[in-house]
Amino acid sequence: MSSAGRLGLFYTILRPEEKWLLAAASARGIPLEPMHDEGVLFPIGGAPPPVDLVLNRSVSHVRGLYALRCWEGAGVKTVNSADVTERAGDKVLGSLALARAGIPTPRTIVALTEDAALRALDEIGYPAVLKPPIGSWGRLIARVRDREEAEQILEHKSALSSPTQSIFYVQEHVPKPQRDLRILVVGDEPIAGMVRTSSEWRTNAARGATTEALPLSRELSDLATRAARAVGGGVLAVDVMEGPNGYVVHEVNPTPEFKALQGTTSGVDIADRILAYALEVARA
Repeated sequence: MSSAGRLGLFYTILRPEEKWLLAAASARGIPLEPMHDEGVLFPIGGAPPPVDLVLNRSVSHVRGLYALRCWEGAGVKTVNSADVTERAGDKVLGSLALARAGIPTPRTIVALTEDAALRALDEIGYPAVLKPPIGSWGRLIARVRDREEAEQILEHKSALSSPTQSIFYVQEHVPKPQRDLRILVVGDEPIAGMVRTSSEWRTNAARGATTEALPLSRELSDLATRAARAVGGGVLAVDVMEGPNGYVVHEVNPTPEFKALQGTTSGVDIADRILAYALEVARA
């Protein structure tokens, strides 16, 4: 057992990222217990959990958030914290936090009904982007070109069973190069960045975007650090677009994949840096 206590890795699938984290812990001689998110029980007021800190790698925002709340309620430290995960994992809450901190972001309006969403789209102007408040990998995001298309998409979203699909997050479509920038912040330090380029308007690596290393200028490092602090800090991927008037932060991801980022980065062992940060939190 390490002086930091017992560490757990809460996961859905053992992807390369989770395997690298387990390998980094093994290299440090630190036990890191894999905890599959389909099998863990959370007895309220029951026996103390078998770990002192949990590193959350669940691919489900809702599942991960409830697990973090339960662990923190039992006195277990978590990375990221439940508050940070909730704030960064919900685009509405994340945008509110970024705006409070004065971080430049695309113009955004939140609407609660189809009619209000149509008014929001008219105010933002076409083309615009409709996003679900909670989601990743560019799924269920739509670029809306005109009002007729907007009516069809909004009707479809309203018919979906998920209540979050009836919360309409309307954002301006930022004219940018066919790329965006991702910067990984661990603690208070931006440790690596990449450029994601795609012929499609969505530039997610999970959707096939090509990636290359991004040299971190002082401006980008400062922007990413401020954005990470705005949502509470931790292990966070800050996504940045190059707009007509400069950089804008369009999302902060609280449970980032880093396979593509590691592939573009030399000299930085991302898994080890994340594990080192988790140990700092455990020992604090």
